[in-house]
Amino acid sequence: MKKIVNPWRGMEGYRCFGCDPHSERGLRMEFYEEGEQIVCRWHPRPEFQGWVNTLHGGIQATLADEISSWVVFRKFQTSGVTSRMEVRYHKPIHTTDEYIDLKASVVSRRRNLVEIAVRIFDCRGELCTEAVCLYFLFPKERAQREFHFCDCGVEECGDDAAAPETADK
Repeated sequence: MKKIVNPWRGMEGYRCFGCDPHSERGLRMEFYEEGEQIVCRWHPRPEFQGWVNTLHGGIQATLADEISSWVVFRKFQTSGVTSRMEVRYHKPIHTTDEYIDLKASVVSRRRNLVEIAVRIFDCRGELCTEAVCLYFLFPKERAQREFHFCDCGVEECGDDAAAPETADK
């Protein structure tokens, strides 16, 4: 498993709700490459509940959208925007759970449109939410010029690294 290096870390004005590690109110997601998948182990917080101890559905959709964008960054080395997203909620996710696991992978690509499948599992490994995101990819020149995207590399996770222990699900 390899940790994906955030290409915008240290950039002035960078305040992404999904992935800025310094955002007090944000999700602070980190991503790893595991074969063809992008994965994230995320720790729910009480302020993201929609009902008592239940993760808000909009937050779940945001988690799915964010990991999908990281599939685009890493697998296609460009940026893009969400064109469409369909979310299916199977069972509640509890904000009292220690963590949840997200897994995302490319389903198909047709020209500049990429379909990405996302699955969200609770800490017991039960499938809670599925999403299919359709992303519009920008040409690399536009991604560099307008979004300051240069490269989305990885670093190896050693034995003592804090990589998530995600089992095949």
